[in-house]
Amino acid sequence: MKKLIITAILSAVFGVFTGAASMAASPEDTLYLDLKDGRVVIELYPEVAPGHVQRIKTLARQGFYDGIVFHRVIDGFMAQTGDPTGTGMGGSDLPDLKAEFNKTKHVRGTLSMARSADPDSANSQFFICFTAAPFLDGQYTAFGRVISGMEHVDAIKRGDEANNGQVSDPDKIVKMQVAADVKK
Repeated sequence: MKKLIITAILSAVFGVFTGAASMAASPEDTLYLDLKDGRVVIELYPEVAPGHVQRIKTLARQGFYDGIVFHRVIDGFMAQTGDPTGTGMGGSDLPDLKAEFNKTKHVRGTLSMARSADPDSANSQFFICFTAAPFLDGQYTAFGRVISGMEHVDAIKRGDEANNGQVSDPDKIVKMQVAADVKK
C-alpha cells in the first residue's frame, strides 16, 4: 500500500508512470535488456497489452533479440529495434499482432510496438521513448516501461535526422531475457 501511495504521488508530481500499472512487476513480467553500457530493467504491462507482452517474451525466450541493432534512433524522440534485417522492414516469422491500443501514456521510458500504417501490423519491432511523445498515445500499443537503466538507453548511438534516424554502425542489443528465466 505504501508503494502505491508513493507511486501515486510521483505520478501526480512528475507525470511519470501514468496510464499503466505501477506495482513492482513479477519476474515473469520483467525484461532484462543488456546493452553495451549496462542493463536496462523493463516492467511489462500484460494487463493492457497481453498479446504484445506475450510476443516480446516469446521472442526474448527464443534469443530473437540478441544481437539485433537499434536501426532507427532519433534524438529527443525514441530508439527503435527488433528488426533482424536492420532496415526497419523486417520482423519475426510469427504472424502480425492485432492492435492493443490503451491509455498508457508515451512518456520517457515507455516501450511501444512499431508498426506500419496498418494498426494490426506490429510484429517484433519496438521502440523506447527518450521523452514524452503524446502524439503516439492511443495510436501505438504501449506495453511496458523502463524502471532502471534509462541512462543506458540514453547512450544508444543516434541516427541521421536527415535520414529519418537511420543509424550507421548502430548499437546492438547484447541480450534480452525474461527475468524469471535468469539463473541466479
